[in-house]
Amino acid sequence: MSDASPAPTRFNAPRSEAAPAAAAATGDPALIETEKLALYYGPSKALKEISIRIREKMVTAFIGPSGCGKSTLLRCFNRMNDLIDNVRIEGVVRVAGHDIYHDQVDVIELRKRVGMVFQRSNPFPKSIYENIAYALRLQGMRSGSEMEGIVEKSLRGAALWEEVKDRLHSSALGLSGGQQQRMCIARAIAIRPEILLMDEPASALDPIATSKVEELILELKQEYTIVIVTHNMQQAARISDYTAFFYMGSLVEYDRTGRIFTNPSQKQTEDYVTGRFG
Repeated sequence: MSDASPAPTRFNAPRSEAAPAAAAATGDPALIETEKLALYYGPSKALKEISIRIREKMVTAFIGPSGCGKSTLLRCFNRMNDLIDNVRIEGVVRVAGHDIYHDQVDVIELRKRVGMVFQRSNPFPKSIYENIAYALRLQGMRSGSEMEGIVEKSLRGAALWEEVKDRLHSSALGLSGGQQQRMCIARAIAIRPEILLMDEPASALDPIATSKVEELILELKQEYTIVIVTHNMQQAARISDYTAFFYMGSLVEYDRTGRIFTNPSQKQTEDYVTGRFG
């Protein structure tokens, strides 16, 4: 047996054995997968043995009534639940085959690879330029020309450059709500994550701004794996490749979006997507 240490991984954690294709709609390789994932807030069980495989460079939507565990599961993928007191997790969460809850994982490095966009836009009280550059500076970037190039590329990637290129040094707080949300997406992609988690990113926006965010998501999936929580059934149907329906902390059904909305295998799913409950 060799004495050589294993090569470090991108998350500084050992690669774990592949999980069975639980709750998978196809046998395609998964970038994110959970195996019997359970999460407790104190004695209360918020997630109940969730097993799911999420495919690379596709949009996966999480749907279900309020309080069903959608956002809680989303936050498991970049360990945001670590910030909440009395949280206990059982089971496995893997990203690119690596157990992200292993004690050797560098959580800061993980969150560079797994970006997040929240329900309400959260611009820093700085200029548009500084909102994007801030994350780059945290990574030690000092080069003005390189930084300017990444700021522009990120704003173009978020379909915002043409709207803000002449006011980069104005306050981001002066942008409209939809522009602020797209700027937050630009900020998230500036550090080149592999995965974008979006927790109801359009719920506070008007229909026009929502449409722009949806168009952006469809463009971004060419480069990123996107997982979105949404209460909007039409939105899930429009933009996602796969949809997972949750109810009371359990994964009820997970399949291609077309099947979930036209021919679900579970009556509970059919009742929800047709508006009979929820």
